[in-house]
Amino acid sequence: AYGFEEPFAIQQRAIKLIIQGRNVIAQSQPGTGKTATFRISVLQCLDIQVREPQALILAPTRELAVQIRALLTLGHYVNVQCHACIGGTHVGEDIRTLDHGQHVVAGSPGRVFDMIWHRSLRTHSIKMLVLDEADEMLNQGFGTLSFNVYRYLPPATQVVLISATLPHEILEMTNKFMTDPIRILVKRDELTLEGIKHFFVAVEREEWKCDTLCDFYDTLTITNTRRKVDWLTEKMREANFTVSSVHGDMAQKERESIMKEFRSGASRVLISTDVWARGLDILQVSLIINYDLPNNQELYIHRIGWSGRCGRKGMAINFVKSDIHILRDTAQYYSTQVDEMPVNVADLL
Repeated sequence: AYGFEEPFAIQQRAIKLIIQGRNVIAQSQPGTGKTATFRISVLQCLDIQVREPQALILAPTRELAVQIRALLTLGHYVNVQCHACIGGTHVGEDIRTLDHGQHVVAGSPGRVFDMIWHRSLRTHSIKMLVLDEADEMLNQGFGTLSFNVYRYLPPATQVVLISATLPHEILEMTNKFMTDPIRILVKRDELTLEGIKHFFVAVEREEWKCDTLCDFYDTLTITNTRRKVDWLTEKMREANFTVSSVHGDMAQKERESIMKEFRSGASRVLISTDVWARGLDILQVSLIINYDLPNNQELYIHRIGWSGRCGRKGMAINFVKSDIHILRDTAQYYSTQVDEMPVNVADLL
């Protein structure tokens, strides 16, 4: 009913191992079915007769947690109850929903830990912990919160880590809390997504980027700072372009509204910080414009992963000034090629 006909490679390799109860570290490219890998596994392992949380899924952003909750509708036919426990919403509503009984909780680590601390989220029946975008969840900022949540889970809890990028230092960190994990890892030079073309546009001065961007209307753009997002949105609107924008300072209801508009196509251009660089699944996105280059090489993979999902074609265009060497280093790191953008770029989409 949900259009699943043949499993992706990561699903073929990981689902059975997770169902068998093994600790698993799984890495594959954006848009190749990682989220379905763990949600199918989670659903298969639930005892529906036990109305207690049995699986806990942690994600770095509210939107990703909500998306995971929505995708667990695969369990509709067996009446799985799943709740998204995220910041920016009423704590009282979380408490009431959890008291009602949930089989799965997906959430951001801050709110989840808060619910555990106040004993609204009971952990004694939890048998599986999933860290989506695991490198981010174990990084500075999220790492402490994630470990705090882990400390309150039963000792035998199965742990599953999922991400497109898993740097060596993150893999080393897993030794602290995972026993004999099976690693399903993609080689670094296989990470840049088949079907995505990479280009750069040389822009001599920062203030010329906006004029260049206006030539690329009908796109999604990612920039590094919240202030830049607001500034760029205002400039494009002054030029009579209809755009949406999002960053972490916005209220949750506003973020939800913007996401709904973009998913539905009511808004066709989204300007964002890296708050939405990871994991969100919007199949109709075909073009990513990096108005600013990302701050690290792993983020480049997550950003361009917005396009080319599930085998579709996509394109990434990078605005560069004197930082062309950063882009070339990233291309070399992933054994891919980034060419200067051709004149007929529209014909390539």
